[in-house]
Amino acid sequence: MVTEQDLIAAGLTAPRVTPADIEGAILYENYHIASQAPQSRTDYPPSLDLLTFCVLVLKNGFTVTGESACADPRNFNAEIGRKIARQHAVDKIWPLLGYELRTKLSA
Repeated sequence: MVTEQDLIAAGLTAPRVTPADIEGAILYENYHIASQAPQSRTDYPPSLDLLTFCVLVLKNGFTVTGESACADPRNFNAEIGRKIARQHAVDKIWPLLGYELRTKLSA
């Protein structure tokens, strides 16, 4: 994986979206397990206990989501599930901020 330090060392210092930009764009985080969401039924498939959602609210009010699920209940770990779901949500922020930066650069 290429890091911010790799880019700087290569002399690539033109405007770009950085990890700090991504984190700076996040206003609020929310996590939940699918089986814990309000629902009208009390009988649900056990697989909903293995599905973690992350909702990131950006400073401009836009939301992005990420999710994580495991195939075997013995591998479920709530903390790891939150980390994976958050990373999947963060991955969706990169193109949004990239578009925003490109718009600024083209003005």
